[in-house]
Amino acid sequence: MVRGTRPPLPDRRATAGSLAAYDDRLFFEKALVYGVQHGILDDARLELLAEKAAQGIVQIARYFGSEYLLAELERARERLVRFVSLALQTSSQGDLHAAAVALREQSLLALSKAGADQLKALITMPKSTHFGMNDDAAFGERHIPLLDKWSSEGWEAIQQEWAQRSQVALTLDTAMWLAGRIGVQPSVLDEAQPDAEAVIRTALLAHAAQCHETPNWPCFEAMIDTLRQSAEWTQSGQCSQCNIAATLRTVPGLPDTMQPVIDRIAHGVCDDLPRILDPHIPVRALFDQTPAFVGRYFWVDDPMGELDHHDRNASSTWYRLTQGTHDDTTLLTMLLCVAAARKPATSLSDRAAQTLVRKIRKTGWHPERATAFLDEHAPPYYRKDCQRLWNDFVQQATQTLCTADSPIRDAMALLRQECAIVG
Repeated sequence: MVRGTRPPLPDRRATAGSLAAYDDRLFFEKALVYGVQHGILDDARLELLAEKAAQGIVQIARYFGSEYLLAELERARERLVRFVSLALQTSSQGDLHAAAVALREQSLLALSKAGADQLKALITMPKSTHFGMNDDAAFGERHIPLLDKWSSEGWEAIQQEWAQRSQVALTLDTAMWLAGRIGVQPSVLDEAQPDAEAVIRTALLAHAAQCHETPNWPCFEAMIDTLRQSAEWTQSGQCSQCNIAATLRTVPGLPDTMQPVIDRIAHGVCDDLPRILDPHIPVRALFDQTPAFVGRYFWVDDPMGELDHHDRNASSTWYRLTQGTHDDTTLLTMLLCVAAARKPATSLSDRAAQTLVRKIRKTGWHPERATAFLDEHAPPYYRKDCQRLWNDFVQQATQTLCTADSPIRDAMALLRQECAIVG
């Protein structure tokens, strides 16, 4: 065939006959035969079906490749039959009479498009319950090979995949809805890529503990402690979980469509409760180090939030002195004051800094005091970095600060570079 020459349209009666004989397992053929046998489809309608089939074959061949190649036209004919079969079987739920009536009342091209659109919708549905791992884009050219693949699948396989992906989508929607209740933004979920079920489990525990804060680790740990304090224990050492278990399944305002997801996942949370509520198991060890629990629950990875929590709660002295700031110049200024036996300060005026240098040169300084100060007051997660920073400074600055023969302007230049000197 010469490229650029459009092939003649198939004979309309031959097309209708070939559609009927294509594959007796396909629903289109069954509905077509049923319609003819029961007088639903007359000759005029068969003529029109054949005419529209020829048009549809050319359109589908053009969409998938080229309408100028015989092999592409043959594959397009197969796709047309499968698209129409899918649309008919889905809309009629396997009722041949209803399908034959649809062939009489609806355009063949519209049925073909409906079947193709159903597959396009399937392809863009999420496959994974992990956030950030699904293709959220609308159907595009890059999805066409998948459309070709799914057009060859049977109705049962398509329905099974549709049911599975629908459940995945509902689980993701439920997790998003619950995440919003505890202040977790969609962007956080996309970045962290947790499993939606892990988000739901955490949200259910937060609901039971009446916790509405974004669950970074300190908040998550506090939430578990709250649940443990509210748990009732029998004299034999058994934990009564009835109240908590009932609360897990009753989320105010939850859309009805999401309740089955909650019921399913809450059942698993109830199975976890004996260990969650056991006060003898450290929270971190349970959720972050026990294989069966790793990844099963979700909290926001927020190191600065954890540091802030320790600053405020585990080391009030540290927070009071640093005023919540953690930059190197502030820290070094405070440690320098401690080492020189001066009241800790996070910044020094130019005059105060000169006075401090003169004091160090006169009476000396004691870097080990600053090290001890860090050991006592610095948050554990921050302590090693602080000590490393201080040790580097001591090694660099000792000679300049302590040597009386060194010009004081050199010491001041060093402090202006490394510490918070103002004015």
